[in-house]
Amino acid sequence: MRIDNRQNDELRKVTIQRNYLLYPNGSVLIKVGNTAVLCTVSIEDKVPHFLKGTEKGWLTCEYSMLPGSTHSRKMRDSTRGKIDGRSQEIQRLIGRSLRTSIDLSKIGERTIWIDCDVLQADGGTRTASITGAFVAMYEAVYKLFKDGLITEFPVKDFVAATSIGKIGEELILDLNYEEDSSAEVDMNVVMNERGQFIEVQGTGEEALFSKTELFEMVDLAEKGIKTLIEKQKDALIDIRMELELDEENCISNE
Repeated sequence: MRIDNRQNDELRKVTIQRNYLLYPNGSVLIKVGNTAVLCTVSIEDKVPHFLKGTEKGWLTCEYSMLPGSTHSRKMRDSTRGKIDGRSQEIQRLIGRSLRTSIDLSKIGERTIWIDCDVLQADGGTRTASITGAFVAMYEAVYKLFKDGLITEFPVKDFVAATSIGKIGEELILDLNYEEDSSAEVDMNVVMNERGQFIEVQGTGEEALFSKTELFEMVDLAEKGIKTLIEKQKDALIDIRMELELDEENCISNE
C-alpha cells in the first residue's frame, strides 16, 4: 500500500488556479498533492541576438525553490551567487518541453518568459511546473491573439508531465517526496496530447529495471498525463470555447 493510500496508478489531487497574479500575461498556481508551484508568463517585444531579424520568437524558463519550500531552508541563488545545477537542469527541461508545444514563428520577434517558483515541495516539482506553466503560457499567448498582436493562435499541442517510480516490486505513479526518497528507480516523462514523447528521464538509483518494467512505467506515465491534459483543458475551457467560436466564424465567412 502506498504511503497516502492511493492506488499505484492514481495521481495525487491536482488543482490548477488561473489568474493567480494581477500583472503577468499569464499566471497559474498548480497544486499536485502537497506540492505547490506558481507559474507566471511575461512576454517581451524582443528576442535574443541570434533571432534578431528572423521574425521568429523565443521561449525560455527560470525555475527556483523558495527558501521555505522544503523541510530545511533553501538558500536563494542570489545569495549563493549562481544557479545550482539542479535548478539549471529543470529550467532547461521546462523550456524544451514548452517550446515543442508552440509555433514560435507565429508570435513575431517576442520572448515568452516562463517563471516557475516552487512554494512548497513534496515531490514532482519539475513535472508540476511543466503542467502548470503550459496553462499559463496558453493564456498569455491567447491574450496576444485576442488583442490582434498576432494573427494566428500559435499553440499546437497540450503538454504535461508526471513521475513514475519503483519501490520494491511495485511501479507507482506520481511520487510524493517520501515515496521518491525510497524509490529504487525513478522516471520523469513529458508527453503531448497526441501521445508523443518529449522527454523521458529514467534512472536506476538503487536497482535496475527491465525492458518490460520500462514499458510499464511509460504506460503508467501516459495514463497520468492524459488525466493531467484533461485537467488543463478544463482549466482553459473559456479560452478554448472562444477559439472554437473564432474558428467557426472564420469558416462561415469564407
